[in-house]
Amino acid sequence: MDFSKVLISLFALQVTINLFSIQAVSAARSDLFREYIGAEFKNVKFSDVPIHSNVDFHFILSFAIDYDTSSSPSPTDGNFNVFWDTDNLSPDAVSAIKSQHPNVKVALSLGGDSIGDGQSVYFQPSSVDSWVSNAVSSLTKIIQQYNLDGIDIDYEHFHADPDTFSQCIGKLISTLKKNGVISFASIAPFDEDDVQSHYQALWNSHGQLIDLVNFQFYAYDQGTTVDQFMDYFSQQISNYDGGKILASFISDGSGGLSPQDGFFTACTRLKSQGQLGGIFVWSADDSKAEGFRYEKQSQALLAIPH
Repeated sequence: MDFSKVLISLFALQVTINLFSIQAVSAARSDLFREYIGAEFKNVKFSDVPIHSNVDFHFILSFAIDYDTSSSPSPTDGNFNVFWDTDNLSPDAVSAIKSQHPNVKVALSLGGDSIGDGQSVYFQPSSVDSWVSNAVSSLTKIIQQYNLDGIDIDYEHFHADPDTFSQCIGKLISTLKKNGVISFASIAPFDEDDVQSHYQALWNSHGQLIDLVNFQFYAYDQGTTVDQFMDYFSQQISNYDGGKILASFISDGSGGLSPQDGFFTACTRLKSQGQLGGIFVWSADDSKAEGFRYEKQSQALLAIPH
């Protein structure tokens, strides 16, 4: 036996394994920061929010809703209207922030929790075909008017079964991507049985179309610990297998693991494990009063070289 050849072969094998490991970690790395904006009409502007030049930054306009704009809004079967603060977050404002910061993209979020005076927003199509047709048409107009890049799915209440939701949203994302209207799509589930059943049906059928999972970890109980957060994150890695899952916190500290109680400790662990898909925040509207201190800290963490 030629031991020199054996040693060379073993060395080559080890190099291959190391390269594979580096590639695997690299595939999981992310410098992505996302922030919801505009839902609470607190006069926040894109330019108010600090933007680190070494992260990928997504603003998410909240919300476009398929309800009418009357004083008592009712569902419109996929005909979407804008319900964010258009005085401060206009098409011109979108163009300005994107031209000033080449690393910024802007998306819109569909649905949300409520409308008007706390009336719940329901996903309730009359049929798959009619909802998809209306949604593609109305959203294409809004996305092109505002020069947007992607969509986020944030329905939280349902008058339709998981399969219907999956078909509608899957066809919507597929058509908008095929038509070149959007370049990415995300979903924003949280850990409640009805919500998870709908989003996991969507993921199981159309996960290949979904680029990001904005999991609402702040929907867990206030006072969540770092260890609990890590367990919750592992559960969602399993639920959305193969997905790029983002960690999240809520600006007002009303739920989940807060920045004051170890959120960044958890993110640092996830980053070191190659599992952190990025960070998102709900929301700029509430963070403005605090000077966006945790947005700055989030982006500084994400910008650290891997």
